[in-house]
Amino acid sequence: MKKLFVGSLPPTTTEESLEALFSEFGKVRSIKLVKDLFSGKCKGFGFLEMEGHEARAAIAGLDGKPFEGALLKVKYEEERPKGRR
Repeated sequence: MKKLFVGSLPPTTTEESLEALFSEFGKVRSIKLVKDLFSGKCKGFGFLEMEGHEARAAIAGLDGKPFEGALLKVKYEEERPKGRR
């Protein structure tokens, strides 16, 4: 299972629209869309999990492609260093 970072999402993005977009490359196992606490709108990024070969296909097929007026950034999630942030 691979975790993907998806960035440059418009505020109107929903988990359903993101799942529909990525499902053409395979089964989406989980989605976590980061939302503003007060407005409930997307903050511009999120994370999802897919199997390894499906994740690679999604990165190849969607990175830099337009989605609802924005160019997507799709890559593997990078581990953040432990300690101070």
